[in-house]
Amino acid sequence: MKWFNVRRMKEAFGIVDLFSGPGGLGEGFCAYDGPGGGFEIEVSVEKDPVAHGTLRLRAFLRRFGTQFPPEYIDFLNSGGPEPNWSELYPRQWTLAEREALNLTLGEPETTRILDERIADIRRRRGDRIILIGGPPCQAYSLAGRGRKPSDLGYVAHEENRHLLYQEYISVLRKLRPAAFVMENVKGMLSSSIENRKVFELVTEDLKSGGGSAEYVLFPLAGGNDVVQDIKPSDFVVAADDYGVPQARHRVIIVGIRRDLMQESEAFSPPRLATVERRATVQDVLRSMPKLRSGISARGGHVDDLADWRNIVAAGATKIAAMPHGLAGKVEEKFVDALGAVNRAHKIDAVKRKDTVGGTKLPDTCPDELRRWLEDGRLTRLTLHETRGHMGGDLERYLFASCWASATGRSPKASDFPDGLAPKHGNWKSGKFNDRFRVQPWDTPSSTVTCHLSKDGHYFIHPDPAQCRSMTVREAARLQTFPDNYYFRGNRGEQYIQVGNAVPPFLSAKIAKALHPVLAQLVDGRAPLRIGDQVEVIA
Repeated sequence: MKWFNVRRMKEAFGIVDLFSGPGGLGEGFCAYDGPGGGFEIEVSVEKDPVAHGTLRLRAFLRRFGTQFPPEYIDFLNSGGPEPNWSELYPRQWTLAEREALNLTLGEPETTRILDERIADIRRRRGDRIILIGGPPCQAYSLAGRGRKPSDLGYVAHEENRHLLYQEYISVLRKLRPAAFVMENVKGMLSSSIENRKVFELVTEDLKSGGGSAEYVLFPLAGGNDVVQDIKPSDFVVAADDYGVPQARHRVIIVGIRRDLMQESEAFSPPRLATVERRATVQDVLRSMPKLRSGISARGGHVDDLADWRNIVAAGATKIAAMPHGLAGKVEEKFVDALGAVNRAHKIDAVKRKDTVGGTKLPDTCPDELRRWLEDGRLTRLTLHETRGHMGGDLERYLFASCWASATGRSPKASDFPDGLAPKHGNWKSGKFNDRFRVQPWDTPSSTVTCHLSKDGHYFIHPDPAQCRSMTVREAARLQTFPDNYYFRGNRGEQYIQVGNAVPPFLSAKIAKALHPVLAQLVDGRAPLRIGDQVEVIA
């Protein structure tokens, strides 16, 4: 008599990615390469057509693994027109179009399409599915509420954005994944709707799975395996604790289906592992090609190198004659930083764009982050192009970067000499305290936001000799998008995509923490389905 051992062959977990943006969260999950399979995006949904263009392009490139088409690398290195991928690689482009959908959640046609895809995914994947994403954060953000009526309970009812998480819940109910990952801004912890905390409403729905399944919610931060007395603040993940060179604090909720946990003999909640040393601005930006800013046409200036050098040098001379309130060695550092640009010929940042080289990360960059960001095939960095600034702002940028070089911090409004104050009646009232913010070399940056599309005042480059705001590529590095990640659209649209995204490096850490837990739970109990691969051992 023969005994047969029927065993499921390990396969990847399928991903449904909602509110995808340019794909930061999905990029990190797809990069997971640990044992026991990995993650594959089945379908991603983004309503903005420009962000969707970026998302679809990345979905296309993943069809080639890490060996992207040579035409893509040539495109990045040359700066020429983007090839027609659908003509060059029709099969891979068709698959990318099926994966990345330009749809608006909540609309009937979107619901119809997703329902069909969900049924197909469940038939093929069974329990090997996860749901990721997060609703738009504008209605939850503290900054957004600050520009709305003062009532603490106001969360943009008219805009209806606070209800978009219900679309996430609807998909959760229909998909019934083994787990989900939901990301949103820290401000949702304090937001209220009709005297109920937004966080309470969201987590109640997440725990019930919309009514068809129960989920247990887990915070990723911290090392305590006991899931008791969890506070809302426990779900806040500080990205800089996990290797991202940016102080980005976001709410990240992981939910795992209760029935899977109950059928497992042992269970350890997923936990992120902190890094020994936080990555800093200089770890990812110091070696990039030096650039000058542009000059705004207002004031009769010509945007050329000579004019720019003269403006910066004249600004340095002007600032040197102003009181700055510094003393001792700090004052010496300030004077030295200012003196390095007080003669036009001393300034070596000569281009606004089209620089070759500088693709290698600084020696100080942690090895894991270096491997994530760098691509040895690149000879230039895309989207490393400066914007134009008015002369008065150039002077304020110069002062602020020299101040940060001397003190290690960005100056507050009260630190600026009166002669550099912008024409705002409440400039020193406290509302504009951080209106001009330098990102010092030796710390993680502040949170990269989509406000970069408006102006660069919050992201002044720390090098006084460059006297400018940061480029899209610099913002992308702080957000840990690989250097070969190309963003579609104009510069403003690129800034918005970068600022709204989840840092892919952090997402990869989440995938690494979650996959072993899911593999243990699902592989240990899931029944066979039609179409499963099996091994028959006599």
